[in-house]
Amino acid sequence: MLKQRIITALVLAPLALASIFFLPLELFPVFAALVTLLGAWEWGAFIPAHFEQQKPSAATTKMYRVVFTLTLTLLLVSFMVLVPVDSLWLNGQLHPIYEAALVIALIWWIASTAMVFCYPKGQAFWQQSDFYKGLFGQLTLIPFWLGLIALRSYGYSNDPMLGAFLIMMVFGIVWGADVGAYFVGRSLGKRKLMPNVSPGKTLEGMLGGVATAMAVVFLAQSYFYNIELHLLMLLGLFAALASVFGDLSESMFKRSSSIKDSGTLLPGHGGVLDRIDSLTAAIPLFALGYFFLVA
Repeated sequence: MLKQRIITALVLAPLALASIFFLPLELFPVFAALVTLLGAWEWGAFIPAHFEQQKPSAATTKMYRVVFTLTLTLLLVSFMVLVPVDSLWLNGQLHPIYEAALVIALIWWIASTAMVFCYPKGQAFWQQSDFYKGLFGQLTLIPFWLGLIALRSYGYSNDPMLGAFLIMMVFGIVWGADVGAYFVGRSLGKRKLMPNVSPGKTLEGMLGGVATAMAVVFLAQSYFYNIELHLLMLLGLFAALASVFGDLSESMFKRSSSIKDSGTLLPGHGGVLDRIDSLTAAIPLFALGYFFLVA
């Protein structure tokens, strides 16, 4: 398993970095859409009603995957047509459609966090609802895609690499939170964070992860020297906490659907959603915070 994880990471990491830093701006939304739609394919398995006695058939699950992925594809294409990437920013202002979508993402993640706290009792209104679970998938994946594009295109005409470094900063925050939580949780973890959702996570691990993420932000400040350190740390804290609940949210939907891993596409890592679950919350919320406080 460890060997598979390492090999997969060695293949995917350079590909992701090259796409973020070197793809032409007009092609970056397509790359981000491919990642998002792979996540949509996996989310489709969460949608059909699951019962302990009778789980949906493979044919039923595939149908939901296809329909949900096609629906999301149409929505992403609509965004690209309505707001081409070269008209995303005007006089330093983000396009109102993107701005509204990021605000909606904030509302969704507040609601999703409340759902995590209320699980499993709070799942009564959505567990057997195709509509709600499909809607939750759209609210999770579309702002993730929009946030990636908004960050990558920010300040592009003055500094083509600025947006790429912003994305990498969010990646660093999320990875730092994940690694810190793992090691601190293993060595010091005693108090369960959300045992009904993710029994392995501890409060000590979460705090260790947030502390590690803050260290990443502190080390990154030299590149973002034009941003006051306290604002940068605030954004880092916001993104780190968002990443925790992005992970817990996906765990909640998987547990509700009796699914262990979102997929098997990435050997040793599970599915695409298992790799981007923290980012689905951290990317749009960091983008919203950055554009509100800094841009």
